[in-house]
Amino acid sequence: MKKIDFSIIIPVRVETPYLRETLKHLHQQSYQNFEILVITDKISHKSNPAFKRNLGAKMAKGRFLAFLDDDSYPDKNWLKNAYQYLQTENMAAVCGPCLTPLDDDIFQKASGLVWSSYLGSGGAGTYRNQISSARFVDDYPSVNLIVKKTSFDRVKGFDTHHWPGEDTILCLNLTHQLHQKIYYHPSIIVYHHRRSVIVPHLQQITRYALHRGNFARIFPKTSLRLGYLIPSFFLLYCLLLPFFIFRFSFLIIPLIFYFILLLKTFLKLIFQKNNFYSSFLAIITIPLTHLYYGALFIRGFFTPNLNFKPHKVDKINQHYVGG
Repeated sequence: MKKIDFSIIIPVRVETPYLRETLKHLHQQSYQNFEILVITDKISHKSNPAFKRNLGAKMAKGRFLAFLDDDSYPDKNWLKNAYQYLQTENMAAVCGPCLTPLDDDIFQKASGLVWSSYLGSGGAGTYRNQISSARFVDDYPSVNLIVKKTSFDRVKGFDTHHWPGEDTILCLNLTHQLHQKIYYHPSIIVYHHRRSVIVPHLQQITRYALHRGNFARIFPKTSLRLGYLIPSFFLLYCLLLPFFIFRFSFLIIPLIFYFILLLKTFLKLIFQKNNFYSSFLAIITIPLTHLYYGALFIRGFFTPNLNFKPHKVDKINQHYVGG
């Protein structure tokens, strides 16, 4: 019997149209030596995505564990391109950009522009959401992460006490505990449907900001970084500015500079031939994202324990509720 190279693991709560789209694109892969494991609530008896991914890894027959979300789908050469970079002995995992699908609506595309712009992501994760130069990384989301099963097993898989953030802990263990490498390459492409601006987008930000703030305290090696801290500094600056602006007028300069960056980002998005309306929505959403993220990051930093809250499910319409 031919050995399987890739085990593609997708945790889900309910079957959605996005999941069917994911499976369709998987069957169009140019590299066909893989199996697909869709782990549902019925199979795992738990809604925790990290638990489901670990269960999928235990069931997997492949040498490489390819993780996807059920609202994402891969480029046709996803596995083919990943395979060549997984051959290095000290390589624990590979990953690549998560791009906004062309058929997302303008509200979803606006969210994608926030994530992919340098100002929107604070420079902390721009390369995750647009095609960028190859590099080694030590933190990457599981929506497009392919890990050697031997390395995954050595670090005992995902930490099931955290979501989101289980992927951050996995990458931390792979790079700092095993001293292995994670390689980002722009050819390992996945398309990831975005949450619409503004409310679903901010609902998604809630989880990310709380956990990143919490991780900045308990996992500072990869989470206590300037790019993650800047939104909180910006929030504190905006809150304190009214109390000092009349006495120290020069304090307005950073805010003016911020609005200049917003304008520059807007013009850049238009120059890149993005839709005018989605670009405009992105520019409105960027400062809201920064202030909201900054506040929740601080809250997460001082919260001793964060409890896992799964997506609510609209089973009639087959979709998740919220961000």
